[in-house]
Amino acid sequence: MTSVDRQTIRILHVVGGMNRGGIETWLMHVLRHIDRDRFQIDFVVHTEKPCPYDGEVRALGSKIIPCLDPSKPWLYARNFKRILREYGPYDMVHSHVHHFSGYVLWLAKQAGIGVRIAQSHNDTSSVQAKAGWYRRLYLALTEWWVDRYATVGLGVSYKAAASLFGSAWSTDPRRQILYYGIDLTPFQSPVNSVAIRTELGLPADAFAIGHVGRFIEQKNHLFLLEIVAEVAKREPKMRLLLIGDGSLRPEIEQKVIQLGLTDRIIFAGVRPDVPQLMLGAMDVFLLPSFHEGLPLVLLEAQAAGLPCIFSDVITEEVDIVKPLVRRMSLSRSASDWAEAVLAARGDTSAISQSDALGVLEKSSFSIEMSVKELTKVYEANLPSC
Repeated sequence: MTSVDRQTIRILHVVGGMNRGGIETWLMHVLRHIDRDRFQIDFVVHTEKPCPYDGEVRALGSKIIPCLDPSKPWLYARNFKRILREYGPYDMVHSHVHHFSGYVLWLAKQAGIGVRIAQSHNDTSSVQAKAGWYRRLYLALTEWWVDRYATVGLGVSYKAAASLFGSAWSTDPRRQILYYGIDLTPFQSPVNSVAIRTELGLPADAFAIGHVGRFIEQKNHLFLLEIVAEVAKREPKMRLLLIGDGSLRPEIEQKVIQLGLTDRIIFAGVRPDVPQLMLGAMDVFLLPSFHEGLPLVLLEAQAAGLPCIFSDVITEEVDIVKPLVRRMSLSRSASDWAEAVLAARGDTSAISQSDALGVLEKSSFSIEMSVKELTKVYEANLPSC
């Protein structure tokens, strides 16, 4: 065993901010489970605002380092290179900011970082197809930078990989799939459904539809509301539990008022206890997103044994517990989606939660498997002496 094999490997991850989103939640799972004596992980973030995971990140021995002005490349470059000097030396830079990763890794190359990882977490191809000329120029340039400066490319799904690395990514030995893993431990413990529903103001006999996601265009909240409005016509005890926050929340709240659904919808905000809410407060999980990479919340919903109704644009790799998943086209009407939601509630042939959890435990989507595969990537690319 060489000295390189034994030394601590220092890795700088680049994210927008350590919020409770899918990327950040997976990174927290990784940080909790990886060998922190072997791998020292710090985080560059693009905000000075405190984020929900910051405290735990620091408690686990990692740093949160703001690098501001990503919209001003010249200022960002100066900030990023200063961070590498002040907090380094780092052996690897691992970037999670999609196309902007190209610029980040170009700067890392200039600073002499030998191992530069771009990870694609989303399938933005449908959005890119509608881009104007200025945006297309930015995409072309950053994709060229990713191709040139990312020594390793990771995609959380086949669609996510193609979105950032191109349709021929699988022929490039530098590119591979690295699936998300989730911590399944919270889904193994019983919960007090009555207490959870009481805390949320959710009637004990309500038919509760759940959704977890930021209030952004990608998540398609307006169509989600149209669906639940149709469900409400057929099921007076329907309630919708919305977990998350974001820039479009005021617009969504206004739409709720317009639809006359104020007493049917619970805005629960950002929550640290999503597994418990899925187990104790939800009957069906609904995700009509316009696009996703590999939605971590769908893995969690299946671990909770929830029937899942979601858009058919989402990558098929997420169909893990087959009896629980149903895909729907976004071209179908809200009424059709509502019928599917109600049918899922009445399906007594679905798998039990304990059996669903067992399927997840044996899959590639446990955090133990995810950390094992990520560790392999890091060790296979260890910088030489």
